[in-house]
Amino acid sequence: MATQEIYIRNASDTEARGPYGLEQLTSLAETGGLTAETLVYDATTEQWVTLGSNAELMAAVFPEKKKLVLKAKEIKTLNKPDADAKAITVDDMLAAAEGRTDDTSDKQNPEIAMMRAAKVGMWAIILTFVVNAAGEVLPSVDALMSLDPDQLIAHPLALLGAVDVVLAVLLGLGMVSLYPFVRFRAALGLGLMGFMFYVQGQHLGLIEIAVASGGLYLCTIFVSLVPVIIAAAASVLGAAAVAWGFISQ
Repeated sequence: MATQEIYIRNASDTEARGPYGLEQLTSLAETGGLTAETLVYDATTEQWVTLGSNAELMAAVFPEKKKLVLKAKEIKTLNKPDADAKAITVDDMLAAAEGRTDDTSDKQNPEIAMMRAAKVGMWAIILTFVVNAAGEVLPSVDALMSLDPDQLIAHPLALLGAVDVVLAVLLGLGMVSLYPFVRFRAALGLGLMGFMFYVQGQHLGLIEIAVASGGLYLCTIFVSLVPVIIAAAASVLGAAAVAWGFISQ
């Protein structure tokens, strides 16, 4: 529960916020930024539900203050281990928590699946930026190294490639708070390169940049594994096709 990544939004919002941990949600609740009517993404049903309808999460975010009471009598118990019981290892406990045992295969923790999806999406975004940077910088590396304003203006994609390198490094350091900027970068790439391909009559390039930008954007939105994998494949393959077109020119 402590490592759960949770996405939230208000009923009037069009975009989700997150991912948040429980500590962050508790802080939001203390400052009035989170209520029982706030919508929370339920990975099990892939639906948005109110926070108040999730009793477990509600109790974690708005814990009830318990009164300290003294026991009238201390009860001592003696637990006797079963001599025939099999020893439980750390691997056994991890497998049970991840739903990889016979007893827990139907009770897989949705939080773990959500975390896996978020990790796949993050690495797909990083790889996309690396591929983008290669296609944008390599054909114009002389202009970028010269730092001549006139040459940089004549090669705007070189500057965009430098930005992509910085974003890839920061995301590699775990700065997922940059996701809103990643979405802006996806829209910027589609607008800039899409216009360039359209003017030059390169319809295939226009389709490729649309696929790459759409996949990049969706990698920051989806929290289920299968949609994230599809978006990741579209993002990386589309970016690779665009980069190859730039480099082979």
